[in-house]
Amino acid sequence: MHNTTALLIELGAVILALGIIGRLAGRIGLSPIPLYLLAGLAFGHGGLIPLDASEDFTAVGAEIGVILLLLLLGLEYSASELVSSLKTQYPSGIVDFLLNAVPGAVAALILGWGPVGAVALAGVTWISSSGVIAKVMTDLGRLGNRETPVILGVLVMEDLAMAVYLPLLTAMLAGVGLAGGSVTLLISLGTVGLVLYAALRHGRLISRAVSSDNPEMLLLVVLGLTVLVAGIAQQLQVSAAVGAFLVGIALSGEVAEGAHKLLAPLRDLFAAVFFVFFGLSTNPADIPPVLLPALLLAIVTTLTKIGTGWYAARRAGIGPRGRLRAGGTLVARGEFSIVIAGLAVATEPRIGPIATAYVLILVIIGPLAARWTEPLVTRAQGRRKRPAAGPPTLEDMIAAESTGSAGTNGSVGSNGSTGTAGSAGSAGAAGSTGSATQTSRS
Repeated sequence: MHNTTALLIELGAVILALGIIGRLAGRIGLSPIPLYLLAGLAFGHGGLIPLDASEDFTAVGAEIGVILLLLLLGLEYSASELVSSLKTQYPSGIVDFLLNAVPGAVAALILGWGPVGAVALAGVTWISSSGVIAKVMTDLGRLGNRETPVILGVLVMEDLAMAVYLPLLTAMLAGVGLAGGSVTLLISLGTVGLVLYAALRHGRLISRAVSSDNPEMLLLVVLGLTVLVAGIAQQLQVSAAVGAFLVGIALSGEVAEGAHKLLAPLRDLFAAVFFVFFGLSTNPADIPPVLLPALLLAIVTTLTKIGTGWYAARRAGIGPRGRLRAGGTLVARGEFSIVIAGLAVATEPRIGPIATAYVLILVIIGPLAARWTEPLVTRAQGRRKRPAAGPPTLEDMIAAESTGSAGTNGSVGSNGSTGTAGSAGSAGAAGSTGSATQTSRS
């Protein structure tokens, strides 16, 4: 009874705090994600107010938050749009890997972590946070923008690449031979292929089976199906987020619209819990010693992610502003990076603190970059194109005087042919010119 009471009190306090933080973020025009993370640091181990009774519940809620974020992101697009995006975006996926995985691998080798540490840190710096980015795009109202399918194409390729990367990393960490690693990899690829096939070929049948005029039944069926598929995907070494996203892709039409309306409030609640839990799992005392290398790595990979978004959006024929928005949106790292670091920490303990600091930096910078990259670069380019006007030089004043004199002489010649009135007009003009010249000289 005591544990239940403490759980209710802690959860109530956390959710109330999140509501207040969200309202504050809305008033200052920012995404609430960075504030949620800082709240998690304050409530976590080593923070100001540790939470003990609700820690397990919060962990489960965080998993559900990621699943719902990716489910509702998948509901925005059909299976055919997904396949089209993958066909057109695979060069961008290759550029994304080269630009963002290589800095992590190089940093690990410089730090002396060896090949396994290099592969692990490469994954940490490579993969953007689908959960954070989905939340940011929703908060900024950009789901209908032209660059959004490009962003989703890059994210989906990263998520699907995890079906290859995670089994390989797990085999390297465990010292498993080539045969054992190959079996794990084949299982994960087969699972992804099966779900994609079902979404493409039988999406309408799935939507028809899930459809219901009763909102309660629709909510229960869609949520239950999503969590079930996500759990099976996780069990088969495939990301739960990928499974949830593919369920969203499989649903279409009125079912997708109805499910989106019903699940959006749940997504917002559990997504906030996810970001708080991310902060809860971090001890603030572990961050300062590794802050400098993590910050340098974050700066480099912020620029490389912006370059990735620029390249991908340019290939899709999107203008410079949309390219900058795409690049800034892709900056955030999050759930996948923490999963990768958690897998590697037993073999290379030094990766834990630096990965945590790195992700915390970019999960805070990410929403800011998504909002401000395009307007700041556009403003800077505008200032470069408009040189500041300095005070007039002596040459400028002499040229102006010469122009004025020429205009006066022409006036005299023209008006002189009309008689006395013309002469008077000329004199007036000459007088005006002389006064103007005298004024400018003074």
